[in-house]
Amino acid sequence: MKWFNLENIKNSSFHITPNFPIITTKRYKFSILRVAAYLGIYTIAVWFLLIIILTITPLKDYVFVIDNNDLKVQTEKIKELQNRVIVLTDQLQELASTNERMRYAMKLAGRDSIKPNDALYDTMRKKIDKKINVGGNIYSVFVSFIEKYFGVKNNLQSFFFIEPTNGVITQGFNSANGHMGIDFGVASGSPVYASAGGLIIFAEYTVESGYQIMIQHDNNYLTIYKHCSSLIKKIRERVTQGELIALSGNTGKNTTGPHLHFEIWQSGKPIDPQKILSN
Repeated sequence: MKWFNLENIKNSSFHITPNFPIITTKRYKFSILRVAAYLGIYTIAVWFLLIIILTITPLKDYVFVIDNNDLKVQTEKIKELQNRVIVLTDQLQELASTNERMRYAMKLAGRDSIKPNDALYDTMRKKIDKKINVGGNIYSVFVSFIEKYFGVKNNLQSFFFIEPTNGVITQGFNSANGHMGIDFGVASGSPVYASAGGLIIFAEYTVESGYQIMIQHDNNYLTIYKHCSSLIKKIRERVTQGELIALSGNTGKNTTGPHLHFEIWQSGKPIDPQKILSN
């Protein structure tokens, strides 16, 4: 193809001859390179002007209305996914904290009493930084916001303990002798209630203490209910104050008759329940 030659193309030109009756006819000659240059400059100028118009004028809302709606939908989906990730992260942290509590609970589960100089007692004194919030995620965020920005201590988290069963206290708290709780003299099958709301971190049978339940509460409180005849609630269930969790009994080796052994711990230290029970 002899005509497709670069040199011939460079030497080629366009001729434009306007024909207007009122003016003298004149021919204009343009080379191909000049025409290409004019078209390039014109294209760049048009695109630049279009970009400016779409940037600073409301025209973009009409031109890209479909794209904008898609972007809004995608943005909402991204926000929803971010919120789900936050919730899942909080739940994983709570699960890790619960497992940590269960590890300590298993140490307590095997015995009714602990000597003050026992190595296990020292282990239970160890502070666990992971905290399980009794309230939900929104509740926790609200409480943190109030405390941080208004300097108001959350009174909603202030709670009290009630007696877990209706019975006479047959043996009191005596840490010196290793009795870390109190005993309620009740008949087998008597209802046992949650002394305060919280999360059940242990609900199993042990050789020495029989059927027992441990509930993790806010402010690092832990309540323990031993020698039950049967357990109504299961591990990882949340309970409210006064909710039926078990029936009293006479199970386990460390018992001399039907009763409920009840303990309250805070931050790994036993507390005399009679000093803080409301009734």
